Amino acid sequence: MSRYSGLPPLPEQLSRLDELAVDLWWSWNREGRSVFRRLDYTLWRATAHNPVRMLWMIARAKIEAAADDQDFVQLYQRAISALDGARAARNTWWTNRFPDNGGQTIAYFSAEFALHQSLPIYAGGLGVLAGDHCKEAGDLGVPLIGVGFMYPQGYFHQNVSQDGWQEEVYERLNWADAPIEQALTPDGKPCVTAVPLGDRTVLVAVWHVRVGRASLYLLDTSLEENAPWDRELSARLYGGDRETRVQQEIILGIGGVRALRALGVEPAAFHLNEGHAGFVVLQRIRDLVEQGSSFDAALEDIRRTTIFTTHTPVAAGHDAFPFSIVEKHLAGCWGTLGANRDRFLALGAYDSGGGALFNMTALALRSAGAVNAVSRLHGEVTRAMWAPMWPGAAEAERPVTSVTNGVHVPTWLAADMSDLFARHLGSDWMERQDDPAMWDAVLAIPDADLWAVRQALRRYLFTFVRERARHRWTDDRVGAPRVVAAGTLLESDALTIGFARRFAAYKRPDLVFADAERLARILNAPERPAQIIFAGKAHPADDVGKQHLQHVYKRALDPMFGGRVAFVDDYDLHVAHFLVQGCDVWLNNPRKPFEASGTSGMKAAINGVPHLSIGDGWWAEGFNGKNGWTIDGGSADNPDVVDALDAAALYELLENEIVPAFYDRGGDGVPRRWLTTVKEAIRSVAPRFSARRMVKEYAERMYMPALRAEKEVKS
Repeated sequence: MSRYSGLPPLPEQLSRLDELAVDLWWSWNREGRSVFRRLDYTLWRATAHNPVRMLWMIARAKIEAAADDQDFVQLYQRAISALDGARAARNTWWTNRFPDNGGQTIAYFSAEFALHQSLPIYAGGLGVLAGDHCKEAGDLGVPLIGVGFMYPQGYFHQNVSQDGWQEEVYERLNWADAPIEQALTPDGKPCVTAVPLGDRTVLVAVWHVRVGRASLYLLDTSLEENAPWDRELSARLYGGDRETRVQQEIILGIGGVRALRALGVEPAAFHLNEGHAGFVVLQRIRDLVEQGSSFDAALEDIRRTTIFTTHTPVAAGHDAFPFSIVEKHLAGCWGTLGANRDRFLALGAYDSGGGALFNMTALALRSAGAVNAVSRLHGEVTRAMWAPMWPGAAEAERPVTSVTNGVHVPTWLAADMSDLFARHLGSDWMERQDDPAMWDAVLAIPDADLWAVRQALRRYLFTFVRERARHRWTDDRVGAPRVVAAGTLLESDALTIGFARRFAAYKRPDLVFADAERLARILNAPERPAQIIFAGKAHPADDVGKQHLQHVYKRALDPMFGGRVAFVDDYDLHVAHFLVQGCDVWLNNPRKPFEASGTSGMKAAINGVPHLSIGDGWWAEGFNGKNGWTIDGGSADNPDVVDALDAAALYELLENEIVPAFYDRGGDGVPRRWLTTVKEAIRSVAPRFSARRMVKEYAERMYMPALRAEKEVKS
């Protein structure tokens, strides 16, 4: 039954409009987006681009008028035809590259997925990477199925108090407005599976998210049959204490495998995106042992068909639990595997200096046959960080490779920039997006054409910032200082620097304020002003991160900077699009080597926003000397000294290179020296750091060896 069954039926000419709205394929496909933009542009903007909600709110007369508009009907038909083609996945890269795959699938487990702002089940980079991975897998025809959590309260909304302190506001998701459906078993019934947890059983409902060719299944414990405390297990992303976290991870790993089985899906390979999903291994070993395998044989089978991606070089980012907590909550999970309980627990044992704990990353490292970090530098850091796992092995012999992250180009590229590429790179440029040779044509784009697009994207950003500030003023009744902090005093023609990411100490969000007077001179320079827009959330339990955020927020109110610093609150995917497309420079200054990869700078660069960054994560391999700037103040043993050196290097780049190049204009007002860097940023970053390159690399280096191994075992 359609969610809109209480509304008048759609006209025959638009009978699948609701189906298009609920498949997130529309969100990165031009004709799909255009259908809803043209249907009601005012409502499109008012709903933050949520067509599922639009169909609840739109006036019936608008629908009828659209059905009588032949141009609109033809647009709609093209979108539906393209959606059907995407779902059919014929003649895709995957089917052409691996024609003998034989219908095998890959299950991709992640604690969060960022697909669209209408489905707020993501916190940051891990989720964005997972969402981009699923989208690109669908585009390429890779038979990938995502498994994650349906968080009814999602991640928090951010409110910033008058003194700049972050406050978390949780809102229950309006399910009717979200692009989700009940997942059905092969016999057509709502899918519910049971997961043993401690001395009880928790029921888990399964929801389906359509992502074009790919599918995502989300687990939800908020069922009436469950005890109140069990309903809360899936309520919030990364909420609760360690007991809550280990129970969530049991639900994700064990419940995810059981849910796929209930849906009639038997994956041939499993990809664990970070250690949160490590308990997949336990359920798979148990299944094989119950089918007659020994523990050793089962573990070897699982290693051949498991891929593990680790994302963090920060020790605190790896979940580790006391054995007593793990044993308590796994009590009902063993079945016939009980005799090997200690052997399984040993897979997760790891002592990082304070005594052995059950470490989810250690479990995944010991259970996966293919392990990768998310940049070359992160690969080096990971091999050193986990060296005790392979005693006596040289660094090059430790089994951790790297697949550098990439971004889903159709999702993150501005429409104006896409049109520019179509005119100068060819109408089929998107199909060839990972071909470096094609991108050489960017260098021949007329400077005036590129500059006109960059100017337009900056104007879109400031229209968005001011509308958002107006909303805070009129609807939320915030005070005048908060309206100022939100960016109302920014200039639409000034050099605009963007800094948007999670607020954490190692990311040094307030490094740029190390010498406030020097920065003020840079920002307020006559005829050459600059300005900085900040956005981002601190983890609810990270008071240090909140202190950094408060410091930045207070700087946005400081008259010293003349209204040239802004903080845009409640950062989400919607805000991110405007920032990575509309700023002029993307700033990133983590303390090296704690940035595993980072992807926001990639999104900015493909839109013509050069990267200004520490040489960490992806930028260590992405910087070529001409496509942006590397902040390098030198090394020192004292972190405070490093901060001071890096801040000085940042100021020198702004004063001597970045600001002068931006304002060096010809008689026609076009900054040709600046655009040389912009073009090189696009040319060098777009093919190498696209999700298309990334997913192809996973497919060829990780997925196909696992799928072939699984086929050999069964043959």
